[in-house]
Amino acid sequence: MRWVRLHPYNIAQKVQIVVEHFRENVAPLLGGQAKAMVVTASRVEAVRWQLAIDSYIKGKGYPIGTLVAFSGEVDDPDSGPEPFTEHSKTLNPKLRGRDIREAFGTAEYQVLLVANKFQTGFDQPLLCGMYVGKRLAGIQAVQTLSRLNRAHPGKDTTYVLDFVNEPDEVLAAFRTYYETAELSGVTDPALVLDLRGKLDASGHYDDNEVERVVAVELNPRSSQAELSAAIEPVADRLLRAYRSAAEDQQVARAREDEKAQQQAQDTLDALQLFKRDLGAYLRVYTFLSQIFDYGNTGLEKRAIFFRRLLPLLEFGREREGVDLSKVVLTHHRLIDAGRRALALSAQDPTKLDPMTAPGGGTVQEKEKALLTELIARVNELFDGVTDDDKLVYVNGVLKGKLLASEILVQQAASNTREQFASSPDLASELMGAIIDAFAAHSAMSRQALDSERVRAGLKDVLLGPGQLYEALRAKGEAARRADR
Repeated sequence: MRWVRLHPYNIAQKVQIVVEHFRENVAPLLGGQAKAMVVTASRVEAVRWQLAIDSYIKGKGYPIGTLVAFSGEVDDPDSGPEPFTEHSKTLNPKLRGRDIREAFGTAEYQVLLVANKFQTGFDQPLLCGMYVGKRLAGIQAVQTLSRLNRAHPGKDTTYVLDFVNEPDEVLAAFRTYYETAELSGVTDPALVLDLRGKLDASGHYDDNEVERVVAVELNPRSSQAELSAAIEPVADRLLRAYRSAAEDQQVARAREDEKAQQQAQDTLDALQLFKRDLGAYLRVYTFLSQIFDYGNTGLEKRAIFFRRLLPLLEFGREREGVDLSKVVLTHHRLIDAGRRALALSAQDPTKLDPMTAPGGGTVQEKEKALLTELIARVNELFDGVTDDDKLVYVNGVLKGKLLASEILVQQAASNTREQFASSPDLASELMGAIIDAFAAHSAMSRQALDSERVRAGLKDVLLGPGQLYEALRAKGEAARRADR
């Protein structure tokens, strides 16, 4: 699903919807000064959205300026050879070192794309539209969508176009904080001390290792190499322990030794729980230290140490890779779910639960996603005939017939993709292929014959995920080699 989210065709469809919706509904507000925010699910997605939206705006000649905001560097070889940052000339070429908040406030920019940034604490009264491509829940949903609530003279209309979230879940999040948010209990400040004791007792680190990392972290002259030398031995020790236990489990499973297998599983579970407890400590300490003065530097030192250690503990990641090199997106559709009015009510307010004892969980096996459920979720994107028919029709029948065209083979071998896409012969050959396929696929063929939009979409699919141009070019080059 992440592969689908990042697919150029998927992003291109959403970009078109966002830009056209902004132009028709948001841009005219506040005397033409209104702005919009696009909330993406990841930094890579933000980079690809920025490239796609700028390309679409440029192609249409729209006077819309865009900015993208994210932290750090994004290494995405599919988008460019060099890592991207907020100040990359490719992404924000006219920023020229300015602060993004300041630049977005000028008349030069109308749309801001964000990834885990500016969703909270961002005050821009001209913001009248938000396009959400990320799962939002609880307080995050309230804080993110509330960026639209900043008052401005004449501001009486805002828009939220959501690609991901269920309306009822968003409504439930807002109801919790509507009018009055009450706590059902009190949070015990001793939770941090209890969790520290549990983590120290695990034996996975000692005081000297904590002190070494803290000393490097707090020294303004220290280098990244010094920090790596301080923290990586601890991480390496934990990762090796996890790999060793995983190997022991495989051996025990092969020998059908249930006792040894359970011992290895217990070790794996303990390491996973240790990682979860690190995250729990950081969350609890970050929150409670703003309220209580613990007067204990040891707690702060562990927060610094854990913050550096946690991202390095990628237990089991070597087993989670999926080869998507041969996966092809054959068809895609965005469904308009319509408008939903989310009426808030003060009746039966939900109370906020206090923090309870952290670190008391257990490790559960990853839930196996049922294939039928996955298919049902993906199929929400499509309607009409079956998926098999669509796959055969576009990637089999139409592509196969077009591959038999000598004219297209010659043109693909002699032209770039852009030149080939503009060929009038491609349009006529596609029409011929549709007519030839009419008998076997009358339903889709009838729709394609009756709609120029469908034919244009078919051409986009064939040139994109269908890789028609590549197949024709390969066929042409093979024919040339045979002639020699």
